[in-house]
Amino acid sequence: MLYRVTVKQNKLNAGIRIERGMSVDVVTNSITNPVTTNGGQPVADAFMRIYGIDIRKAEALNMVYLDVQRIG
Repeated sequence: MLYRVTVKQNKLNAGIRIERGMSVDVVTNSITNPVTTNGGQPVADAFMRIYGIDIRKAEALNMVYLDVQRIG
């Protein structure tokens, strides 16, 4: 399954800034939400790979800050 995970609102925490509209594509074998499955590790890895930020350390690896859409 292919999911697009997009930041819904700006946040600055622990010196890490995330901005609305930042998005990553995540491929997973699971049909469930990649943010809530396996501690969101595929999503955290994607944000680190694409933007070089630790979204977990920014305390934004949750559905309050992220929108998930299945695109494939």
